[in-house]
Amino acid sequence: MLPPSVDEWLPEKHLARFVVEVIDGLDLSAMSGSYRGSGSASYHPALLLGLLVYGYATGVFSSRKLERASYDSVAFRFIAANDHPDHDTIAAFRRRFLNEINALFVQVLLLAREMGVLKMGTIALDGTKIHANASRHSALSYEHAGKIEAQLQAEVADLMAKAEGADTADIPDGMSIPDELARREERLRKLAEARTKIEARAKERYARELAEHEAKLAARVAKTAARGKKPGGKPPRPPTAGPLPQDQINLTDEESRIMPVAGGGFEQSYNAQAAVAAGSMLVVAADVVQAANDKQQIEPMLDKIESLPTELGEAETLLADTGYFSAGNVEACEKAGIDPLIAMGRQPHHPPLQERFEPPPPAPENPTLVEAMAHRLKTPEGRDLYALRKQTPEPVFGIIKSVLGFRQFSMRGLEKARGEWSLVTMAWNMKRMFVLNPA
Repeated sequence: MLPPSVDEWLPEKHLARFVVEVIDGLDLSAMSGSYRGSGSASYHPALLLGLLVYGYATGVFSSRKLERASYDSVAFRFIAANDHPDHDTIAAFRRRFLNEINALFVQVLLLAREMGVLKMGTIALDGTKIHANASRHSALSYEHAGKIEAQLQAEVADLMAKAEGADTADIPDGMSIPDELARREERLRKLAEARTKIEARAKERYARELAEHEAKLAARVAKTAARGKKPGGKPPRPPTAGPLPQDQINLTDEESRIMPVAGGGFEQSYNAQAAVAAGSMLVVAADVVQAANDKQQIEPMLDKIESLPTELGEAETLLADTGYFSAGNVEACEKAGIDPLIAMGRQPHHPPLQERFEPPPPAPENPTLVEAMAHRLKTPEGRDLYALRKQTPEPVFGIIKSVLGFRQFSMRGLEKARGEWSLVTMAWNMKRMFVLNPA
């Protein structure tokens, strides 16, 4: 006659049980310490973290849906020990402990190594655009901000004139001049802030582009001195100072950026990066950046891979598509002790049969790092290794975005987006570990 146990309703081999076991083995002291001395009852961090991880691993991201699932789903009931944290508690926990969750990412990788399901060796790097928690229609360009500012200033002048001649002016019924003035002054203040931020971004961009321009000029001078004649092509154009008319800022999430997305068009997004271990398809390093281009992401991701604990093993080869290619990136990989295999151009989907089986060209004498990599890409071993790129990070992104449905960040701001992407990839790793777990 006793009430049934939730434990009896869940199969022995179930992802929810695995998530609870993994989280029980993590060091949550950084989270638990924050609860001491509060003087009121609170949920244990392991319970709330379990709800979040299992939710992200099964496509439930909303705190309200997580609260509802603690009533409706046996798996969520099991994780919550038949308790029901409200959505405010879940959302506050996620927002408060993003940095601590980020630190747990490496602990999960160490556990995967102990289980024997993670082998570093070959790592594939790729990026995907994920929508920010903001609409592109909330974006404001520098040029358009100036037009609206001029319009509002004209309206303020008109309202001031009406206020001065209130006895004779024809004021529409229901119009409150003080309210209309206050509304426009507030909008002018926000527009001024937006234009100031766009100008600050333009200043940073100009400094960065000017340094790149000077480096290109110096390289051109060096080539001229080495060859005794001017190199072909036009000299690089100097960057433009100041904000451009099309420079934009989003009024909802000002740290997000307009980016081109797959299938065409542009969306307010962040660029999510992931380094994935070949074979296991576990994410070993993750980041979120504001740049739509991937070319500048090799070195930051190499730093993240290099900072991983030595117990995880060493990365030997890095695979990346042509979006990451540059001579500087090839050199950065060599300095990090990793063999790069970065496509130097777009690869055809269906190469001719003769091209696929033709013998590799002879190795060049005294090759540069780029020439050595280009030759390796043409060898059978290099082709086989590079073929792992498409079947390593792309399925991970496909499952996260299309199967789990994670296509938009829940929180705003770059740092919060980074924390949430760490949570997403950690949840993916646990889900993948559960599948690979031999027990």
